Amino acid sequence: MYKPHVTVACIVQAEGELLVVEETINGKATWNQPAGHLEAEESLSEAASRELYEETGIQAEMAYFLGVQQWTAPDNTPFIRFLFALDLPERVATQPQDSDIDRCWWLSPQQILDAAHLRSPLVAESVRIWQSGVRYPLSLVRFYR
Repeated sequence: MYKPHVTVACIVQAEGELLVVEETINGKATWNQPAGHLEAEESLSEAASRELYEETGIQAEMAYFLGVQQWTAPDNTPFIRFLFALDLPERVATQPQDSDIDRCWWLSPQQILDAAHLRSPLVAESVRIWQSGVRYPLSLVRFYR
């Protein structure tokens, strides 16, 4: 039976820049969007807001949905990633709550696309999806309690 990891990620935009988190993996700095696994009893958008807070210290609700990504990592781990986004009026200071996050960066989309140290190809693909202008209402992904 196919049992992919269900994850969420969020694109955070302010003043034309996007927020990325940096963590050290196998001794190397690696960039990702604020992202992580879905936990029991939370909606996908709640998970994205939780991960945003844990990894950046920013408390905000998701504004819109960008899509679903399916990917199999090089170690054959399958992932289904739900991508959300929000726009902030200005860049804000960050304070990661998760000790795995070294720091956060506000970067231009092109800086992210050109980076050689992304966590996975989903990071750049997420930027491309955001750049395409597609935006879906949060109601597209419903949670029934």
